[in-house]
Amino acid sequence: MLLVTGATGNVGRELVRALDAKDAEIRILVRDPARAAALPARAERVVGDLDDPATLAPAFAGVDGLFLLTPGIGTAQTAHAVAAARHAGVRHIVHLSSSNVLGDPMPAMGRWHHEREEIVRACGIPATILRPGGFTTNALEWAPTIREQGYVLDPVGPGRHAPVDPADIADVAALVLTGAADPGGVGGHRGGHLGKEYVLTGGEALTVTEQVRIIAGVIGRPIEVRPAATPAEAVRSRFPAGAPQALADAITEAFALMRADTTGLRTDTVERLLGRRPRGFADWCARNADAFRPAAAR
Repeated sequence: MLLVTGATGNVGRELVRALDAKDAEIRILVRDPARAAALPARAERVVGDLDDPATLAPAFAGVDGLFLLTPGIGTAQTAHAVAAARHAGVRHIVHLSSSNVLGDPMPAMGRWHHEREEIVRACGIPATILRPGGFTTNALEWAPTIREQGYVLDPVGPGRHAPVDPADIADVAALVLTGAADPGGVGGHRGGHLGKEYVLTGGEALTVTEQVRIIAGVIGRPIEVRPAATPAEAVRSRFPAGAPQALADAITEAFALMRADTTGLRTDTVERLLGRRPRGFADWCARNADAFRPAAAR
């Protein structure tokens, strides 16, 4: 039995579908079953909350492998999940972390993920850590201003990064969880992935302007790119409703680092593990084009 946390999010829902396609035995931890209505019916739903350890035992009972995804900036959910996994005798954890832990010095976003990684490492359960860079789905944060006013705020200027499709992260996680042989020879079976740390990126290092140009081409309308004038405006480009101060400070720091990186981190890990190139940003945009179109144009 494989347990998926974060199953209704960008990575989790893709993972549930990937595991379903492999005929794996799947259980998903959900706070609200209604949010999981679109996921494969074969996946067992168990209601629980990583913020409430008393609710976790039924979800973890009989589980062999755990996909652990915890949002936000804290570590309590990770600690609760790991404790439940140890009690249930889970044999393998696939933990979703971030490439931010590779920073030297490590930025705030990296430190939060590093603390979670340390909790997983200390628990005694063999683990595989996935460290993706920025997601293609982060572009959805631009959708409201694209739809309503035809522009995107750019906080990073010449900075480049190689956005990774959550579907590729999910395919890697599914491979590692099920122990499927990998064409690239990195693992070969689940035991070959134990203790590994995989940095996952897309194949193209793009500026915001280049990403916006791709979106504009897919939806067939021009989109203006406006430089973010202040750190506060840059934060609003990610969180239009605002963010807690600690998160806002971390985002400001991250944007400064991204602006300075005019090359962009790229790895070949997705291709080595899956035996194919990563999905491209244009492919992701084509699959999600309606998110950027006004309702009348869909």
